[in-house]
Amino acid sequence: MIDLRDLNIILTGATGIIGNSILDKLVLGGSKVLATGTNEEKLDKIKEKYNNVDILKFDISNHERIEEFVEKSSSILSNKVDILINNAGITKDNLSIRMKEEEWNKVIDINLSSTFFITKNVIKKMLKSKKGKIINITSVVGHSGNVGQANYAASKAGIIAMSKSLALEYGKKNITVNCVSPGFIVSEMTDKISENHTELLKSRISLNKFGNPEDVANTIAFLCSNLSDYITGETIHVNGGLYFS
Repeated sequence: MIDLRDLNIILTGATGIIGNSILDKLVLGGSKVLATGTNEEKLDKIKEKYNNVDILKFDISNHERIEEFVEKSSSILSNKVDILINNAGITKDNLSIRMKEEEWNKVIDINLSSTFFITKNVIKKMLKSKKGKIINITSVVGHSGNVGQANYAASKAGIIAMSKSLALEYGKKNITVNCVSPGFIVSEMTDKISENHTELLKSRISLNKFGNPEDVANTIAFLCSNLSDYITGETIHVNGGLYFS
């Protein structure tokens, strides 16, 4: 088990299947986690399950309150934020010529803009501590593109480019910034795919199967640990050989 003791971590998007798996791994490693999301019922279940997890309901699309959210999260974590994991994200798929402006704006707003504003405010905290780690969850489609996901692909590609820029800006301050790029992972999103299309997608994956949420969580645990201290500006692919960068 990777040692994550004495680490204070903010995790967005904690209520989904992948978010739950990340939480399991972080708590098992001994870290203290502030978990956030918008589903109050699922947040309450997280609180019931874990003793070492604090919950804070927050909609990251509310940009005007992000600074307040980070301040409150930091206070809950004894004013020490070691790691930020930006896992929250949405999809609103449509073919490009049919895509509504609202579908474009909402995905870019939550996946990219909100991630930037949260990261910006957390980095201010990390600068005072003279260390920190940012881990951004992207997607294979941010590299490969995908039919009907021009908005989602653009948002995830933007996160990758943004992360490289932040890594360059704050490396000398001992703050690392990396991405984890999942392929098709068993989750709420893959549950929406038809059985026929699922089999077609699996045939394109070298390992011929979808990944498990734990595959993503294991990679994140590694990046949280001191085993990754000399890695920054990188994207680690977790896609079973669907795409090779």
